[in-house]
Order: sequence, then structure tokens, then C-alpha cells
Amino acid sequence: MTSLLPSLAHRSLSAFAGLCRPPLAAPEGPGHAGHLVPASQLADLCVPLGDDGVVIGQDAAGTPQLLGLQRPAPYTVVLVGGLWTAQILALRAAATGIRVAVETGRAPAWSAVAGAGAQGPHPITLHRVGDLPPLDAAPATPALVVRDCGVQPPRSPAAAPWQSVLTLLPHLGPAAPRLLRTAALVGLQRLSPEEAEQAAPALGLTGQERALLPGLPGGVTLWCAGADHRRIATTVTDAETGLLGNPRRID
Repeated sequence: MTSLLPSLAHRSLSAFAGLCRPPLAAPEGPGHAGHLVPASQLADLCVPLGDDGVVIGQDAAGTPQLLGLQRPAPYTVVLVGGLWTAQILALRAAATGIRVAVETGRAPAWSAVAGAGAQGPHPITLHRVGDLPPLDAAPATPALVVRDCGVQPPRSPAAAPWQSVLTLLPHLGPAAPRLLRTAALVGLQRLSPEEAEQAAPALGLTGQERALLPGLPGGVTLWCAGADHRRIATTVTDAETGLLGNPRRID
């Protein structure tokens, strides 16, 4: 089988949850008198974070949206959604050179992803819940822990420098309020009206966003990083579709 990983590598443009417009062009030459930006362009500024990032989809205008997971500070992501999206993110993270370790109670559901990841320089490894070894993440060897441990995951080693953590929740449960409040980035896929109301206070969802969530199609996620909320559709390659099937919320 042809390796998926090289075809999925992308460049990251941003450090703000990986969700930002491309940075303005920098002045050229060491003798430039200053670095001044008109006030009207301040909103377009963003800070680059290394070279690598993960394309998580496109916004309504068709602009690619990127998520930077290689970070010098601890970074936590919570996805309330489907296994399909978590597996797409794991594959794409591995494609950028991130070591991906999956903590899961359903290893057979991850076997195809682990098999595809085995063809790259950093295989995607699977671990039983509570049996995750130290990953010794460093600038040259960043890591991503994907926690697929059900609606109430046990506590685990926290995110660390160069080691991001993505927790997958199939739906909201008793642990959700704490996880939503403490995550740097939260992705919400299709929720029941009751779940949308439950998530609203922690994330500052508007009435329009709460009404939108119960009807989101598969593969569409409302990503929330503080006050910045963006609806993003995950677009896939033929290779990804062949491996994981079409976008879906329910597994």
C-alpha cells in the first residue's frame, strides 16, 4: 500500500491555535528603519510557530485552516465528536513528523491508522488506557497523545512542552465541563440540543452557534479557541477516504 504520510505534510502559518490568516510580509534587509504596521492591519498579524502544522479543513470561504501541534508550551485539545475526525488528525500529525501515541480501549478501531502510520519515520503507536509510556518529547521529537478513552477518561499525564494532548469525547459526560474549561482548543461536532446548551457556558457559544450544532454534517467542526469560533469542514484526500471512509460523526 502506498504510504499516506508524505502526501499529507503541510506547512503551518500560525501559533494562535493554528487558526489564523497568513502573516504579513516582513520588511527586507537589516537596515530597515523599523517594523511598523498600520492599525487597520493589526488583526492580520500572527506569530509563526516552526515549519510544521496540520491542515484541519477549510472555512466557509475555502481558506485552509491549520493547527500547530508542535509547541514549546503544553497544549490541550478536546474534540467532542467522532472517531473519524480524530483519526484524520492523527494521520496528518504523523505526516508532519510528530510522534503520535494513541491511548484507547478499542485498539481494533485504530488498526488501519496504525498500519498506515507504520510506513512513516515515526509509527503511530497504540496503548491500553492507563498504560501510556513516557514519550520524552523534545523540540526535535515532538509528540501528540490522542486519548480515546470514552466519555469519562481517567486522568493521565498532562500535556507538556512539545507534547500536545488531544482528548476525544464521543459526547458530553460528567468530565466534560472540566475538560472544556481547561482546554486551549475545543472542537464541537454534531451535538444534541441539550448538549449544545451544556457546552455553551464554558465556551461562550452564541445562540446562533447553539442552534447550529444539532444540524452539523459529518466532518464539520465548530472549533473554539477563547473568543475565536470557526466552523471548519474537513476535506479529505482519496487516500484518506480509501483508508477511513467518508466523513461521519457516528462510528
